[in-house]
Amino acid sequence: MRISRACHEHATKTPGRGARFVTASLAALAVLALGGCDSGTDAKSPARSGPSVIVPGKPGESNRMLSAEEAAQQRAEDDSPNSADVAYARMMIQHHTQALEMTELAPDRAESAKVKKLAERIAAAQGPEIAAMKGWLKTHGKAEKSEGHEHGSMPGMATEAQLEKLRAARGKAFDQLFLTLMTTHHDGAITMATDVKGQGNNIRIEEMADEVVAQQTSEIARMRAML
Repeated sequence: MRISRACHEHATKTPGRGARFVTASLAALAVLALGGCDSGTDAKSPARSGPSVIVPGKPGESNRMLSAEEAAQQRAEDDSPNSADVAYARMMIQHHTQALEMTELAPDRAESAKVKKLAERIAAAQGPEIAAMKGWLKTHGKAEKSEGHEHGSMPGMATEAQLEKLRAARGKAFDQLFLTLMTTHHDGAITMATDVKGQGNNIRIEEMADEVVAQQTSEIARMRAML
């Protein structure tokens, strides 16, 4: 590589100035590099983000405030069932059982083929869900029923008088009453599932609650269109 004579002479005449310039430039670059590293570190390590979550303490302990990330991590490490999980499984077994009692009436009493088909789909979905919740309770050493529980207190449950009226109905009257009662029944199930998602701790129960919300929301839309 050939260096021009002018450049060579300039460098030869002012060696001190060139050295000082290079030294100053290197120092400036070092400062910029350090500043860039500091700012990058700050950007990658912000304070806790996301909403805070109140985690109930164990008996005798106070509640704790955790970030959403910390709460998710804690659940991943320990998803042992709490009282809300157990109560949900017990109540939903009874809730689903009443839905099956209602669907069993449809083949002989409904006039609409759509109502009969809907009843079949509800029974096909909720039968296995009952079995899954019973299995979950058994796995965790819990009884299927709690003492003194009143099923009528659950949201969406039909009263005995309403069930008697449904058993006595035929044709279009049955179709109308079935759709009305089952829509209310599904609304109640969604309320229960939403509640346990906020109060429970077990991941499997949360998954089952998600399934209830998704499926029964879709069925409610279908039933309202049929009314």
